[in-house]
Amino acid sequence: MILILSLFCTFVAKAQVIRTEVKDTLSNWQETNIVGLDLTQVSFVNWNAGGENSISALVKGQFIRKYTRNKFHWTSELISRYGFNKQVSREYRKTDDVLQVTSTAGFKKDSLSNWFYSAKFNFNTQFTNGYSYPNTDKAISKPFAPAYVFLGVGSEYVNKPMGFMMYISPLTMKTTLVMDSRLADQGSFGVEKAVYDENGVLLRRGRKNKTELGTLITSQYKAEVFENIDLDTRLSLYSDYLNKYGNIDIDWQLNISMKVNKFVRASITTNLIYDDDIKMKEEVEGIQVTRGPRIQLKQILGVGLSYSF
Repeated sequence: MILILSLFCTFVAKAQVIRTEVKDTLSNWQETNIVGLDLTQVSFVNWNAGGENSISALVKGQFIRKYTRNKFHWTSELISRYGFNKQVSREYRKTDDVLQVTSTAGFKKDSLSNWFYSAKFNFNTQFTNGYSYPNTDKAISKPFAPAYVFLGVGSEYVNKPMGFMMYISPLTMKTTLVMDSRLADQGSFGVEKAVYDENGVLLRRGRKNKTELGTLITSQYKAEVFENIDLDTRLSLYSDYLNKYGNIDIDWQLNISMKVNKFVRASITTNLIYDDDIKMKEEVEGIQVTRGPRIQLKQILGVGLSYSF
């Protein structure tokens, strides 16, 4: 643990130098960089009440770049998180895995208006394989399986004093990538599954991508609700024109960050997802069974090191 803290402090020191150089050369740019490390350790020696030694870690980063010039603005954001838990009697298990890139460019005719003509790009995937524990023989997800790409045009409302943003796009293309042959053959994440004859002979492999065209609405509210307590909530709603229009994919993220001091923060993160194309998988008597779509909910409570630069 001491080694990890030393590496973290070294990274922070180097990042501070880089930040100074960037500020001197790019006056139209604003940047926000946040890196964090949450650690939890439980250890027992002759503990009468029982228990099991374990360690949990969550590494996270958020990097934002904003370019503003006259009536044009461009905002790009990279969010990454990876967490795991290790207990003595079982293997490492993943607890969080996010890689997300968002970029929005907008132009407004009137310098007093809060509305922009905008184009938005969004990419989501994960770093490592996902499993339906305790089954670790077959992954239920992998890097780029799935990956989601959104690309569209619309209008964006930005109110900086309130910390509120809303983007409305009547024309957004959503591409689902499943770059794994086994998962694609199963028709995972809504792609067209493989075709077999009556004898089980493969006639056509499953498709590794699916393209949709629909409506996308996103919003974000970010503010200091109390002293040293920041709230960041984001909502994304998408509906495909050609396939069950009105059936809405939902992605709602909520993060509450509580500052203890310059380097220590506590955070509560929740993520609610509903996507009709994502079928749940369960372990039944050692066999992986596919169920229907369900509401997905993830909640993380963490306390650890955090540094903004």
